[in-house]
Amino acid sequence: MKDRKKDHINLAFDAQIKPAELDPRFYYEPLFGVHPTDRPAFDLEIAGKQIKSPFWVSSMTGGTEKAGLINRNLAKACAKYKMGMGLGSCRILLEQPEHFPDFDLRPLMGADLPLFINMGISQLQQVRENDQLSDWLDLAKRLDADGIIIHINPWQEWMQPEGDHISRPPLEDIEWLLSKSPLPLIVKEVGQGMGPASLKALLQLPLEAVDFAANGGTNFMLVELLRSDPEMKNVFSELTRIGHSAEEMVEITNHIKNENEERIRCKNLIISGGIKGFVEGYYLTEKSAFPALIGQASALLKRALESYEALDHYLNLQHRGWALCQNYLTLKNQ
Repeated sequence: MKDRKKDHINLAFDAQIKPAELDPRFYYEPLFGVHPTDRPAFDLEIAGKQIKSPFWVSSMTGGTEKAGLINRNLAKACAKYKMGMGLGSCRILLEQPEHFPDFDLRPLMGADLPLFINMGISQLQQVRENDQLSDWLDLAKRLDADGIIIHINPWQEWMQPEGDHISRPPLEDIEWLLSKSPLPLIVKEVGQGMGPASLKALLQLPLEAVDFAANGGTNFMLVELLRSDPEMKNVFSELTRIGHSAEEMVEITNHIKNENEERIRCKNLIISGGIKGFVEGYYLTEKSAFPALIGQASALLKRALESYEALDHYLNLQHRGWALCQNYLTLKNQ
């Protein structure tokens, strides 16, 4: 008791928040909540399976020498916290099948949580042209995956010296895949986000989810420019500052739903792209007119590379913080 009071006195002058530093998005209501359990009250269905966590493991890079370690740590965390997961790019498994054990996560995740393979739009165009969809479906079956994620990355492919040429509007190939594949489909960007016309087109398709991958997280166009020669980086750098934030995309999708309710067929959103933690995640999901998860990539990748214990500690704190928000915060201007 004496030590606690002493700490209070010593720290009092350092524990002051200026009015300008207050978060303007919330009302704090201390009279009506109770201290929560460590887990949020949360339930959302993806591919017919129940997720009990507001967080989704957004697709990360695949095919690296540490992919197995990263994926296994993430899969163990999914099992503990009842999270769903999108794998990193699975293209390598079709070209180098010896990497299959690095992606074989169903034994660690268990049967009850959604797991999606991930392929690029340029690979989808090739699959369509060469009638090779059966290769993808066979891979999903061998991984016991529940669906497919297609990442849309025209600017990243353009900047890659080894990038693929996108020969048709991606929407045409997404519609083709929906007509041919029996598996649920998620569509995502890779760090620029998407504008209203693209979002409207996707929300009118029978997708399992749209994953924002908004500007604010890792921008894979910028990743490619950082790999390129200095002149190319100088010429194209302005494009890296074009895109859409996660909050802007929530506002856009809310407007689309309000204006086109009867035409909306997409079930869920995965709000991702620079979401730093549970407070911002809680704000965006509460603001969303769609059922929504918060996708995280780099924050989870950093801890998964370090150790499972570091990842577990981070996720435990994130879930406890989310539960606290549920019990004591309401949104202003809602």
